[in-house]
Amino acid sequence: MVMENHKPYIAMLFIQFVYAGMALFSKAAIAKGMNPYVFVVYRQAFATVALAPFAFFLESKQTSLSYNLLCKIFLVSLCGLTLSLNLYYVAINYTTATFAAATTNTIPVLTFIIAVCLRMESISVRQLPGIAKVLGSVISLSGALVFAFVKGPPIKFMNWYQATQKQTADSLIQNNSIGGWIKGSLIMISANTAWSLWLVIQGHIVKQYPAKIRLTALQCFFSCMQSAFWAVAAERNPSAWKLGWDVHLLSVAYCGVIVTGITYWLQVWTIEKKGPVFTAIFTPLALVITALFSAFLWKETLLWGSVGGVVLLVGGLYSVLWAKKREDGTGVHYTSLTGGTEM
Repeated sequence: MVMENHKPYIAMLFIQFVYAGMALFSKAAIAKGMNPYVFVVYRQAFATVALAPFAFFLESKQTSLSYNLLCKIFLVSLCGLTLSLNLYYVAINYTTATFAAATTNTIPVLTFIIAVCLRMESISVRQLPGIAKVLGSVISLSGALVFAFVKGPPIKFMNWYQATQKQTADSLIQNNSIGGWIKGSLIMISANTAWSLWLVIQGHIVKQYPAKIRLTALQCFFSCMQSAFWAVAAERNPSAWKLGWDVHLLSVAYCGVIVTGITYWLQVWTIEKKGPVFTAIFTPLALVITALFSAFLWKETLLWGSVGGVVLLVGGLYSVLWAKKREDGTGVHYTSLTGGTEM
């Protein structure tokens, strides 16, 4: 029974480690010249192929699929997978990778705001758990911003590569036009908003269609088709679609099979168990894990400002988790994020 209660927490930790690997592999592939739109298409195609056999043999007789529900899944795929992934990579062209990693951590706050606005999550600032959830979300977001923008002196025992510490966010911003930076920032916020909305809506879709593997496979398939139209319109060079036995193939296979396939299904399962805010609040951990792996693998300098951001990230994370556990343990009534009005 104790292990059963800890499964959602273990699943989310695993998901964040996988997402950290996704950042490392994606960075390597795109740095080698792979078109980001094409990357998304292949990523979703690999996920569909990997999940299709399991969806057919394991869940073929579990539930029926109406035309109305199929249209809902198509629209959810467009909002959550296609738009967010493609907009994310477009925004990186105008901003920096550090800014992209930092703004991704707005997802917990955006998810919480959307859920409250849709009356799918209740909150009482007169009670301690409600205050902890609000403060925890704000502190977690603040920690992500501190992690990205507040540098400070380097940590001496991890100061392996002197040239890295000179490449700060400020110098990178100066290389981009102000208009381009603002444009990229707005696109990145739009991508995060689309993903947050997907987290909230996903709870309703799971209630209507509980076959989670088939649901994930359908969303990946629809996203692949939608992204293909996007990529063909944006990239007219046929050579951009070629895959060789290199980091490009390894990256799309990893992101497709492990990330888009297994991890998305696991996230759907966690949303059904704990709700979208629970899953989204773990997002800052991927930034921390990515930074640590970058420091050890690529000899990047870890700065004291980043350490301060880590402290805030972890503090905000456990503040929200404590609040949700306190609500569940004391029987406080609140609207479940996986429930509410049917769409």
